[in-house]
Amino acid sequence: MGIDVEGSQVDRLLVARTSRRSLLRFLLNSPLLLPLHVCAFERLLAAMTRGEASAEETREVIVSAADAIDVFDFHAVAKRGLSPAHYTLLSMGVQHEVTLEANREGFERLELRPRRLVDVRDLDTSVEILGEELSCPIILAPAGAQRAFHPEAEIAVARAAKRKDHLQILSTGSSARLEDVIEAREAPIWFQLYTPRAWPVTRRQLKHAETAGCPAVVLTVDAAAAMGETNLDRIHRFRRSKKTDCRACHSRMANAERLLLGAVGVTDSVGFDLADAASDLMVLDWDSVDRIRDATSMKLIVKGILTHEDASLCVEHGVDGLIVSNHGGRTEDSGLATIEALPEIVEAVAGRIPILIDSGFRRGTDVFKALALGASVVCVGRPYLWGLAAFGQEGVEAVLAILRREFEVVMKQMGTPALEAITPAHVRPAACALAD
Repeated sequence: MGIDVEGSQVDRLLVARTSRRSLLRFLLNSPLLLPLHVCAFERLLAAMTRGEASAEETREVIVSAADAIDVFDFHAVAKRGLSPAHYTLLSMGVQHEVTLEANREGFERLELRPRRLVDVRDLDTSVEILGEELSCPIILAPAGAQRAFHPEAEIAVARAAKRKDHLQILSTGSSARLEDVIEAREAPIWFQLYTPRAWPVTRRQLKHAETAGCPAVVLTVDAAAAMGETNLDRIHRFRRSKKTDCRACHSRMANAERLLLGAVGVTDSVGFDLADAASDLMVLDWDSVDRIRDATSMKLIVKGILTHEDASLCVEHGVDGLIVSNHGGRTEDSGLATIEALPEIVEAVAGRIPILIDSGFRRGTDVFKALALGASVVCVGRPYLWGLAAFGQEGVEAVLAILRREFEVVMKQMGTPALEAITPAHVRPAACALAD
């Protein structure tokens, strides 16, 4: 009789899980540990359970986008299919990755409060933001160099955004030209701006986006310093040692390159050397924000706000909106989750400008919690990139469909037939968060 290898593996996993749980329950009941906070052990048990549920050995790798149950199914495919360097680019945080983890843990410290006996047969998920009529409060966050994940890159994402009716924000570091992305989506998109140190380049970037028909520019302000040593640096050292040629997907960032070359021509004529000046980011201040605001007719959104002080300054300086963001844990390691920063920002803004939020959103419940705490719209990043890396346009479409379906389900569960029915009363700190 043959040996059932898969069955044996499952048995070993079940025994291991049972043993770990038994150990934790013994520790929780041990009188030796009474001085320690019980919530710490409850969180440990929950973390172990979550880890088991998402471990590679327990998640079947899907073979088509239609097989996906949640967005994490696409992560498993992307991890298997991408090169180590490209997967690291997609998944990494910086330094100890405390912020990367905090973004997810922040959602777990919040509970939902369902309301019953509400007619939720006809849901209205539509929202208006800065003149844009959206059918759903989930939009595509900017992400550069998408050719590293799929040959069709931002073009595939734009087509998916069109098919599923979601707003797209395009990165300065896009692999595809701004005009080509707009053509693929067949509708205007927002343009995310990284600002080189030289003002002529920034002015040219703004003019380019405005001429292309972008109604809004998203100024990213959380990249004042280099990320420092990251896991990606280790991959680069390995790649250089193997003499791997990565120019096919990294040699050009279409929008940035085109604008830089044009600006170099202008500044060379007056004897100003842009070669070094535009190689890294401008150290921004509020005068920079004022200058950008006054230089364009596009709506100005500031991305990277995490405190009530800066949120108040956004209002004072006349910006049209802000994005609560820590760059998905990719630029700093403060440990501050965006969902936990959101309430003080909502209080400071007091409804005067719309508040968007990104970083760590993976579930429909995450979206609901952010809206309950006062966000107008949620920006999703890594999940749609997982879909892109896994199955191209079809994968992005499936990710958007899953997130929308999950969000609609939780709206019904919470008794909220429309977005305006979602209020702070629908969310509360988890019991362990209160005990802490």
